[in-house]
Amino acid sequence: MTDANATPLVEMRDISIAFGGVKAVDGVSVDLRAGEVVALLGHNGAGKSTLIKILSGAYPRDSGEILVNGQPAEIENPRDAKKYGIETIYQSLALADNVDAAANLFLGRELTTRWGTLDDAAMEAACREVMGRLNPNFTRFKEPVKALSGGQRQSVAIARAIHFNARILIMDEPTAALGPQETAQVAELTLQLKQEGIGIFLISHDIHDVFDLADRVAVMKNGKLVGSGRVGDMTKDEVLGMIILGKCPPGATPGPGALAA
Repeated sequence: MTDANATPLVEMRDISIAFGGVKAVDGVSVDLRAGEVVALLGHNGAGKSTLIKILSGAYPRDSGEILVNGQPAEIENPRDAKKYGIETIYQSLALADNVDAAANLFLGRELTTRWGTLDDAAMEAACREVMGRLNPNFTRFKEPVKALSGGQRQSVAIARAIHFNARILIMDEPTAALGPQETAQVAELTLQLKQEGIGIFLISHDIHDVFDLADRVAVMKNGKLVGSGRVGDMTKDEVLGMIILGKCPPGATPGPGALAA
């Protein structure tokens, strides 16, 4: 259970960005606390992915403020985001298919020996340590990741973020194209991360995923926030009503994009 009075891990306040005069994100405010999953929902084009790309440093915001642990954060590029402990796991996973889990864990941040050669033993040991914590059933350390299942590949991508001390994790459609068993595996990983105090922004089109994993939802439509609230205070139909109609139910706090009563 997260402490509602605790300082959020991250706050995005009144964030806006326009492309060619069209406001893709228009005055959106959301926050995320330690050990919490906040689902960002909305149709394609609602602005949720753009909002997250601002947090991950892929897009510079036009206006608004980002705070990390209550302090203003300057995030102009992905390197800045990583400095604040923000890691993104995109749907594509961005893994190198032809190398193993350890090589993917340290991709671009390889460990070397004092002779300047790759320290494969140290990288594998670190990979086994983080994987043992995250997914103890994972044993395929020597195989290229293209030989792994979708759920195992997702484990490798999450392990990479966790090893480099992510405190804020953005998961973009983590169960898309996965079967039921692998979806359950990713759900277990997500709950494990929550227990470790990591805050997760979850982008998902699967309403069942959202109700199983998320503590709160924030719904966007046409670039604006329709509303946000605790999953336990809303039904699935009410959340769908927010996504489709922009109608904010009694259990949610309305945003600027809520349909006028």
